[in-house]
Amino acid sequence: MRDMMGMMKQLSGLQERMGALQAELDTLEVQGQSGGGLVEVTMTAKGDLKGVRIDPSLLVPDEGEIVEDLVVAAHAEAKGKAERLMQEKMQDLTGGLPLPPGMKLF
Repeated sequence: MRDMMGMMKQLSGLQERMGALQAELDTLEVQGQSGGGLVEVTMTAKGDLKGVRIDPSLLVPDEGEIVEDLVVAAHAEAKGKAERLMQEKMQDLTGGLPLPPGMKLF
């Protein structure tokens, strides 16, 4: 019973910390690159796209498909970084709380 009370106390503060984490994830940005840095995508840790930079050397006629592929690759890299960052932040937030495997809080 005492363990349950301690866990409930920990969970009561979790909601407040989750709100702060959500706000922080809106401001944290990650970058993904492809083509040796010729294409760069910037997005928030929550996955909102903030910017795309394409080196002018890629902007030649009949090369659109290459640029499109490089943008997709850069986005995939940035998305992977965002997911890892979110997992790290969640792990820091939940600390030692015994959450069931696979439970997602947001």
